[in-house]
Amino acid sequence: MIPLFDISLQVNGFPINKAKIELQKIVAFNEEEYKLFLENKKQEIVAFHLANNSFYQQLSGSKIISNWSDLPILNKHNLQKSLLERLSKGYSLKDIYINKTSGSSGTPFVFAKDKYCHALTWASNMYRFGWYGIDFNTSYQARFYGIPLDFFGNKKERIKDFLSHRFRFSIFDLSDLVLEKMLLKFKKSKFDYINGYTSSIVLFAKFLKKKGIILKDVCPTLKVCMVTSEMLFEDDKLLLEKQFGITIVNEYGASELDLIAFQNPNLEWQVNAETLMIEILDDDNQPVANGSSGRIVITSLFNKAHPFIRYDIGDIGILDKKSTLQKPILKKLIGRTNDIAILPSGKKAPGLTFYYVTKSIIEDDGNVKEFIIKQTRINAFEIDYVSETELHLEQIKKIEKAIELYLEPNLHFIFTRKERLERSSRGKLKQFKSMV
Repeated sequence: MIPLFDISLQVNGFPINKAKIELQKIVAFNEEEYKLFLENKKQEIVAFHLANNSFYQQLSGSKIISNWSDLPILNKHNLQKSLLERLSKGYSLKDIYINKTSGSSGTPFVFAKDKYCHALTWASNMYRFGWYGIDFNTSYQARFYGIPLDFFGNKKERIKDFLSHRFRFSIFDLSDLVLEKMLLKFKKSKFDYINGYTSSIVLFAKFLKKKGIILKDVCPTLKVCMVTSEMLFEDDKLLLEKQFGITIVNEYGASELDLIAFQNPNLEWQVNAETLMIEILDDDNQPVANGSSGRIVITSLFNKAHPFIRYDIGDIGILDKKSTLQKPILKKLIGRTNDIAILPSGKKAPGLTFYYVTKSIIEDDGNVKEFIIKQTRINAFEIDYVSETELHLEQIKKIEKAIELYLEPNLHFIFTRKERLERSSRGKLKQFKSMV
């Protein structure tokens, strides 16, 4: 089979072959070689951004910093400026990878990676999926993700799906009628693996349980299921294992970074120590001992287009006591849950559906700083947001149009601009909450 996935990356300027070679070198390091590699990459990435990134120079307040602990903690609020203000010298909008975060933390922003860094992200994905016999060029993926519903956005994603050898199940409607159609597709297709949002995949498993069906029985080619973007609770994992009849792999990642942790075949949540460095810090920015909880702070070792150095991702986690520098093990992740919205038509939509709705209000000028969405009645929602200027009528109409497109008509939304938003005791926002 022609390696269309690799070819498509190369054609778009992402040097995947070079990235795969470098990743394999890093993986092969012994403990001493890895320690030297990590120290060199830390010094290199900091020196680069202190010399070439005015945003990071301003944030750090200096062009010379001798101790790692003296480096500032970067947070999502820092990044809510125009992307052009945050790009490194020598990079332009034409020669980088650009995307938006999901806003699941309530603090959305636009980010960038240089093309080699993004190629390493894909090499990292391929390496870890390979632990389970999955090859992005040949293995057929059943994908439970959102998809743009506008004509051009939809066609673009479908082309990417074709090149990536995957079939996408849209997760905006997860009613029984739609789930029945999904089941029929599994019966007719030779899928090798499932990948997608946890809540959507769990809903499908609950549907299978209700019908008394084991997915592996109707789709014998299935090998493994990788869930991502939302917390996978133990009882849900047991449900998936039972109803799918295959291995369930838990993934933790961030679009602005890379895969952060990925369950290895020994059932350990192994942290990506090849392209990232993870720290667990207390409220005073001091490292906590392995086995203790703290804020997850991550450094991207290769991204020169945009600094992600000591970046507080907004989650709380615990590293296992048996973790080493070269093989950190994430024992527990606290957070990353999403509710399900049940709409008047009976349609069920996972909380991450609101990513596609709220993208309408994410502007590169950073006006909207934070937002949360609450479902107060079956047809009524409240959006509380913090912004520099109030949303005007044209923006609200745009949001309402997106809501009608992605969810359904005749839903009522109240927009309220606030000085600050209510947070949990750990200071974390939950983007979507159902009170129905």
